[in-house]
Amino acid sequence: MKVVADEGVDRPIVARLRQDGHEVDYIAEMDSGLDDDRVLSRANQRQALLITADKDFGEMVFMQGKLNTGIVLLRLAGVPPTQKAKIVSDALASHGSEMRAAFSVITHKMLRIRPIRTTT
Repeated sequence: MKVVADEGVDRPIVARLRQDGHEVDYIAEMDSGLDDDRVLSRANQRQALLITADKDFGEMVFMQGKLNTGIVLLRLAGVPPTQKAKIVSDALASHGSEMRAAFSVITHKMLRIRPIRTTT
C-alpha cells in the first residue's frame, strides 16, 4: 500500500510499515515543515493513505470538504514507539483496504473507520 506519513509520525512506525512492504513517503525525510495542505496534496497525488497525528486533517476533511484518498489519525500518546508501530501495522494489515476513502482513528484500544464524502 502507498502511504504518506506526516512528519509527526514516529520513525519506528515508518520503519515498521516499510518492513511490512508498504511504500512509505515520510515527510520528515523529504520536506520537513511542509504545510498541511501540501501534505494532503502529496498523499492525493500518490493515491496514498495519509497517516498523521495532527487533528487538523479532520477539520480539512469534514469542515472544509478537502478531497483525500484516506486519512489515519493516530491517537497513541503514552504508548511506547515500538508498540505504536505494531498497532499501526496490525491495523493496516487487517483493515487497510477499508481505510481508503475513509477517516480512521487508531487508539491503543480501538480502531474507528468512518467513510467520507468530499465536495472539493
